[in-house]
Amino acid sequence: MASSASSLLRSKLRDPSLLREQAYIGGQWTDRGKSATFDVKNPYNNETIGTCPDLDSADAAHAVEVAHEAFQSFRHTPAKQRSQILEKWYSLMREHEQDLATILTYENGRPLDAAKAEIQYAASFFSWFQGEALRAYSGETIESSVPGGRVLTFKQPVGVVGVLTPWNFPSAMITRKAGAALAAGCSVVVKPAAETPYSALALAELGERAGIPAGVFNVVTTNEYLASVGKTLCEHDLVKKVSFTGSTRVGKLLMEQSSSTLKKLSMELGGNAPFIIYDDADVSLALQGLMAAKFRASGQTCVCANRVYVQDGIYDDFVKQFADIVQRDMIAGDPTTAGTTLGPLISETAATRVASMVEDAKAGGAEVVLGGESARSTSDPATFYPATVLKGMQPGMRASREELFGPVVAFYRFKSDDELLKMANDAEVGLAGYVYTEKLGRAWRVAEALETGMVGVNTGMVSDPVAPFGGIKHSGFGREGGRVGLDEFQVMKTITLGGLGLPTNSI
Repeated sequence: MASSASSLLRSKLRDPSLLREQAYIGGQWTDRGKSATFDVKNPYNNETIGTCPDLDSADAAHAVEVAHEAFQSFRHTPAKQRSQILEKWYSLMREHEQDLATILTYENGRPLDAAKAEIQYAASFFSWFQGEALRAYSGETIESSVPGGRVLTFKQPVGVVGVLTPWNFPSAMITRKAGAALAAGCSVVVKPAAETPYSALALAELGERAGIPAGVFNVVTTNEYLASVGKTLCEHDLVKKVSFTGSTRVGKLLMEQSSSTLKKLSMELGGNAPFIIYDDADVSLALQGLMAAKFRASGQTCVCANRVYVQDGIYDDFVKQFADIVQRDMIAGDPTTAGTTLGPLISETAATRVASMVEDAKAGGAEVVLGGESARSTSDPATFYPATVLKGMQPGMRASREELFGPVVAFYRFKSDDELLKMANDAEVGLAGYVYTEKLGRAWRVAEALETGMVGVNTGMVSDPVAPFGGIKHSGFGREGGRVGLDEFQVMKTITLGGLGLPTNSI
């Protein structure tokens, strides 16, 4: 049932049926008889977009049971058929790209052009995994150590997968996980973030049109964050795998909740990415790469450049050039308006946190080159924080230890490799890092020395469907995407054959 609040957004869509306000379980749109709902807000103006049913642990358990039943047949679906479903799902996403971007913009606050780019990125995982479904080769044949025997290995789908996704990439974090899971033959129960359920539900609508069998892809909407639905997905015996993207703190809790059932886990957690620019770097390329790596989603991504290290010889000039570009190109405003390049943060709390980190840096001696509190306008929504450039940063500041998760660029000065690597690796987390240099040996040496799961060399983009994505240390474990992305949703079985009557040599 559509709410009156959703009529405005629905009127913006070419296909209004993509805006769904019910959960999707077992191929049915349902509120499971619940009268309780929660509001979904537009972070730009805090207006209610619509509502969704606030489901609970019993509803999550029902979704898991439905998914388990669907898995019994879907696991035997031929790879070609699974590939065709994903190919159709991809085509439908591209066909409805504008509507999906509009939904994302209203619930997430990302400017329309950037939202469209995410939809393209999200759809690309379906394109990649429709091919990987056909390339999911079973395993290998090994000559046994026992004469005349053979050992065979092959891979099977792990089972029901619980998917818990964040608000900052409400489409791509689902497609990266669900695309691989379906390619492997698994069924899925998704718990999207309460801030951004409509992107997930739109994917469910398109998935149904693509021919996904009932019960294979399910979306449970809820306003809870850790308890109830999320806890059920972690503790339910029928869920064999949990894939989570979010904070390190929450990831650790989910691991605890999953321990009693010994689930297979993928944890893509927080980051604190070092972005390194040597004095021999192509400066124009580094400026372009830093803009891309910093301001995506208003700085609210786990691979955003967090600590920018610039070698002493070019430090002052680079900071000035970068600040000039930011002032020219970062245009704050209504994310639904053409020309806006900097949208709001997800909440007023998020904006307040970013402001407090900037104040901490200033108290420690950092200089505000651009932006900061003084650049805020009284007409700005409480969720906005201006694009800000800081220089003179020091390792002891909060912004050095925590993710900024906002449109703030923090510059550090360095002279030698030893000094640099000591600062860059001084972090509990290790997701992404970036290195700009024209010296191949230096690039290779520093990329290997950085304690991160991914490194971009002379590029600000490390996210690609063809590349494994994931971190080390407290940034989690497991890899999603790339050729190995399917492995996360499979288990290996070994069969040992004896008595084959094969010829043997007794020498």
